[in-house]
Amino acid sequence: MKLLTKNSARATLLTMAVSMVMQVSAGEVLIDTWRTDDKDLWEDVIIPAFNKHHPDIKVTYRPTNPPDYNATMDSRFKGGTAGDLIACRPFEVSLSWYHKGNLKSLQQQPGLDNFPAFAKAAWSDQGVPYCMPIASVLHGFFYNEEIFSELSLTVPKTEAEFFAVLDAIKKEGSYLPMALGSNDKWEDYEVAYAGVGPNYWHGETGRQGIIDGQRKFTDQPFVDAWKYMAKWRPYLGKGYQSQTYSDSQTLFTLGRAAIYPGGSWEISGFNKAIEGEFEYSAFYPPVQKAGDQCYITDHVDIGMGINKQANNPTDAAVFLEWVASAEFADLYTNKVSGFFSLSNHDIAVKDPVAAEIKSWRDNCQSTVRLHSQIKADGILGSLYDASAGVLNATRTPEQAAADVQAVLDSQ
Repeated sequence: MKLLTKNSARATLLTMAVSMVMQVSAGEVLIDTWRTDDKDLWEDVIIPAFNKHHPDIKVTYRPTNPPDYNATMDSRFKGGTAGDLIACRPFEVSLSWYHKGNLKSLQQQPGLDNFPAFAKAAWSDQGVPYCMPIASVLHGFFYNEEIFSELSLTVPKTEAEFFAVLDAIKKEGSYLPMALGSNDKWEDYEVAYAGVGPNYWHGETGRQGIIDGQRKFTDQPFVDAWKYMAKWRPYLGKGYQSQTYSDSQTLFTLGRAAIYPGGSWEISGFNKAIEGEFEYSAFYPPVQKAGDQCYITDHVDIGMGINKQANNPTDAAVFLEWVASAEFADLYTNKVSGFFSLSNHDIAVKDPVAAEIKSWRDNCQSTVRLHSQIKADGILGSLYDASAGVLNATRTPEQAAADVQAVLDSQ
């Protein structure tokens, strides 16, 4: 056997060490998420940007149909097939995954210092972070600017003005006044009720009141928000009870509906679908009467954690640190238009509709979706059923409120 010289032995050891480091640092990272709408942007823009810094880490984006995400991830955690990185919804769902041991503590994760306390609070357990904040979304109404111009309509600031606009569109007859269905139910609560309701329960005052038990869903502000939604029925499309969320989006992007209650997360998809065929913008939920304080749902929407059983936790942490960078914040805000970075980085919003929506924070008080942090099994489903029931006229606003409160009281 040929003996190695001292120098050649050192070289061999160095090569082995480098090889071992390469084996540890290089690998594949799988991201599980519900964001189906962003698949192309992640694959074509965000992941390639990350790979400029870390070309040896292959990142795969695996989206799941949003309504199925929670259940799908429960199954994947149990079956050991969950990805390395997990997109985190705020508060209870992700917290339950952390409590079950599915998500790692991020207490030592680099990059978390780039986020304010309120953003980290949505994904922390007694001060221990388990998901890194990414972005928030805002709720309101999109409108077709060309239809508004054609019918000489102005953006409504009060509910009276809002119904005057809807009446004018309906009377003229060429367009559907408002695109909203009740087949899927979730948008009737998460977009509609949770979007316009804060003007009634005064945002965080009402939400915190429900959480600490000082307020009930049967209190007048919460009932009145459903009464307001019930008045929308005459302006919805024929057969709206079987109209899906996707159907409503299509009605708006084809220019057939003048107004669409939605959220900023839809801007990227709208831009792609509309392709410049018409101009559109957005307005925040009109207040009950002139002079009232306006409230907006500015929901901490998405974070990202590391699977405790990840195949490649080291590279997952590398990716997560990059998620905390100014580069990612700029890409996510301006490429995934309508998602506003929760980081402290000063990001200029380039999309005009996204910039308009972000400007609402200057005048209106922010809150998050009403059900957030309410610890009651079934509360979200009951809010879906209640809000869709009110739109379908199968429940009165008072019945809807009583049904939801009954779920809360049964815990």
